[in-house]
This record gives sequence, C-alpha cells and structure tokens, in this order.
Amino acid sequence: MVMTLFDQLDKSQLKELLVKCWMTHDGSWFYSCARELGMDTANKLNKAAIKSLSVIEVQRVRKAMGLEKIKISSFEQLKDFVNDAFSLLKGDFMDFYYTFPESNLMHWEMNRCFAYNGMKMMGVNKEYECGIIYRVSCWLDALGIKHSIEPEIDKCLLNTQKKCSGEIIFNF
Repeated sequence: MVMTLFDQLDKSQLKELLVKCWMTHDGSWFYSCARELGMDTANKLNKAAIKSLSVIEVQRVRKAMGLEKIKISSFEQLKDFVNDAFSLLKGDFMDFYYTFPESNLMHWEMNRCFAYNGMKMMGVNKEYECGIIYRVSCWLDALGIKHSIEPEIDKCLLNTQKKCSGEIIFNF
C-alpha cells in the first residue's frame, strides 16, 4: 500500500495546511471581487459570505462538541465553545491571541494580521473592512449571544489605530 501525504501528516500539520489553503482561497476570492466589482462591493460581499458561513461553522462546531441541541447560556459554556472553535479553525500563521480576563469579557490582540498583510500585498489594505472580528461577532449572533465590541470596527484597526486589539463584551 502506498503511503500518501495524508497518511504522513500529523493532525496539526494537516490542520495548518487546510486552514492556509482555505484562507488563500478566501483572499483570492476577495481580491477577484475587488478587481472586478470594486472595494465597496467586495467588502459587502465578504461580510455577507462571512455572515452565512458563520451559521454553518457554529452548527458544525456545536455538533462536533456534542452540543447541537444545547443552548449556550453561560460564560463558561461560551469560553469552551470559542476555545474549541479556534482549536479547529485558527492556524498557527494567524498570529493572534485572545484571553478571557474577567467574566463576560474576551480580549483579543493581533500581533501580525494575516488578512491585513494579504490585503497590503494586493494594494487594498486602506479600504479593507475587517472580516476577522466580524466573523467572531457573527458566531455570537448565530449562538444567540448578545454582545458588543470595543472599539467599534469599520475599517481595519491597523489603518485607523495602528494596533488591532479590543474587547468583546458578552451580555448573559
């Protein structure tokens, strides 16, 4: 029997490869939309795609966790969900971290933003509207969890504040 690359990669290597491929597809799709339709439309389409994708991601992660029929109704349950979701969907190249410094609060810091770097290579970083934190916000919407984000994000925070960090405040 021939040993394939799939057989040779460990779980971590496989996840990293798949997440990188998916993010490259995502960035290529965005760039194609921006070139063909302009940045305003590309940003709108990107957010629409994120919003619909996030509902599916939440359903799949909840099912994998055995929680598809259980409503997440506490901060502890939400922390478990976020940690499990990122353990599957975040690649090592996505140089960010998050903490839960106190009850009902998640803090994030983006060291080197992979999305910003991709948009910069494409020459569209000044007009790019952040999709990363928007995706997490859409997960929370799909879970029915009321929340707010500080600072509010429209354009990329690296363009407006030179630093990407903030808090998501949960309302349980």
